[in-house]
Amino acid sequence: MHDFGWWSLVPPVVAIVMAIATRRVVVSLLIGLVVGALIWKGSPLAAIGGLTFMLRDSLAVYDDVEKAWDIGHIKVLLFTLMMGAMVGTVHRNGGMAAVARGVANWASNRRRGQLATWGLGLIIFIDDYANSLLLGHTMRPVTDRLKISREKLAYLVDSTAAPVAGLALISTWVAGEISYIRDGLAGVTFAEGTAVDAFQLFMLSIPTRFYVLWALLFVPIVAWLQRDFGPMLAAERRAATASDKPLEKDSAAADMPMGHWASAVVPILVTVLVTFAWLVYSGLQSTEQPWSVLRTLVGWVDVIGGAGSTDALMFGSFVGWIVALIAGYRCGWVVLQRASTTGVQQVLPACAILWMAWTMSDMTDSSHLQTATFLASGIGESVAPWALPTIVFGLSSLVAFSTGTSWGTMGILMPIVIPTAVQVLASATGSPVSGTDTILIASIASVLAGAIWGDHCSPISDTTVLSSSASGCDHIAHVRTQMPYALLVGAISIACGTLPVGLGVPLALTHVAGISALVGLLWVFGKKI
Repeated sequence: MHDFGWWSLVPPVVAIVMAIATRRVVVSLLIGLVVGALIWKGSPLAAIGGLTFMLRDSLAVYDDVEKAWDIGHIKVLLFTLMMGAMVGTVHRNGGMAAVARGVANWASNRRRGQLATWGLGLIIFIDDYANSLLLGHTMRPVTDRLKISREKLAYLVDSTAAPVAGLALISTWVAGEISYIRDGLAGVTFAEGTAVDAFQLFMLSIPTRFYVLWALLFVPIVAWLQRDFGPMLAAERRAATASDKPLEKDSAAADMPMGHWASAVVPILVTVLVTFAWLVYSGLQSTEQPWSVLRTLVGWVDVIGGAGSTDALMFGSFVGWIVALIAGYRCGWVVLQRASTTGVQQVLPACAILWMAWTMSDMTDSSHLQTATFLASGIGESVAPWALPTIVFGLSSLVAFSTGTSWGTMGILMPIVIPTAVQVLASATGSPVSGTDTILIASIASVLAGAIWGDHCSPISDTTVLSSSASGCDHIAHVRTQMPYALLVGAISIACGTLPVGLGVPLALTHVAGISALVGLLWVFGKKI
């Protein structure tokens, strides 16, 4: 097999550099793929043919062993599209507006106003775009009344949306995250007898996604302590001392229909229940175990790990969308059809990124350019395993900051990080790696967490733009006020999270240290307005 050496790094590097220069991730990934195809095939004509087949195979590939087509990626796209349709439908039938305004009625002071925004963000876990747009427009009149700055509202919205969507088991993110992990596992060899499943690794990575967990927790800490620092403190003081004036009429909120809270809650619950039921059923069928195995936690992990996660997500989102259509029947079929179409259009960019990222994964795998193999051969000798989670976390955040997208970052790095981590660990220990190795899991978590950290700091991030726009906040002001908070949580995530875990510190101790550090630093350096 041809050894491409440093040339194997060119396609992802081109994709990243082009994304920085053009801020168009899909186009940049496509250009990177074209460059990769030219390196792989050597001639333009052969490159076109090779890339065409690779684009097709990244969606569906024929399994010679099973004698059937593997359409797992198509199922992921269908799930994402149907979740988008459901979000659009639930928003249009007024259900989400009813839930949001019901929560807003509880907010009677500054502390409650901020906590209400955070709590509502936890409820709207299915999609970060919907989270940002709905929270911003709905809570803006409430926070204005309580003299909470627009910058603080944008921070509350932005720092809740992506983290909760990235952690939720049912969201427009989860299928993509699991798919990226599955791509990274392709062709990787683990210790004999080790069963490694992408969904299982996704679940195991949650406790070590330090930035995501602590950023989500830092929001209520800031709200409860009523302390701020840096540009945010100045913004809050300006808002608190501003003279009373008539509240701005929010046309978006005024046009929002008022429905019943059940119109939003029921479709979401149905999606969760159907997905969960399918996971359990398919997991039991796959593992050929009896129902009694579910009496233990280990049994649950085995069953869910062996489940058909893409099928479960696809059918769950489909049923949830149908229930949302039924719940909003008073709006009329034409209106609901348009709402569904609008929801689908909002997630189309994410689908395009997924497709291009899947193809980039194929381009850099062991059967083509062998990027991961080349990186591992160099990193394995110069990087100690304990440093991997921290290095990956920093690299992931840098890519996300430069490109403004968490999805593109995960898609580019995950297929490289997993094989690299496995080979580094195997080289250090001299034996095959277990699929549940702490360093491996922490490295996977660092990709997912670092992507969100860089996204929070990036001025070209889609969710950063949406959050500032929906909150009625100047975009640059939002970036300036949120970045110190994100940098603080990111620094603590390294000092109390990725480094200690790499060195073998118990996971529970890292969380105690990290949360204590956040509270202590905010108390010392933060000031009341």
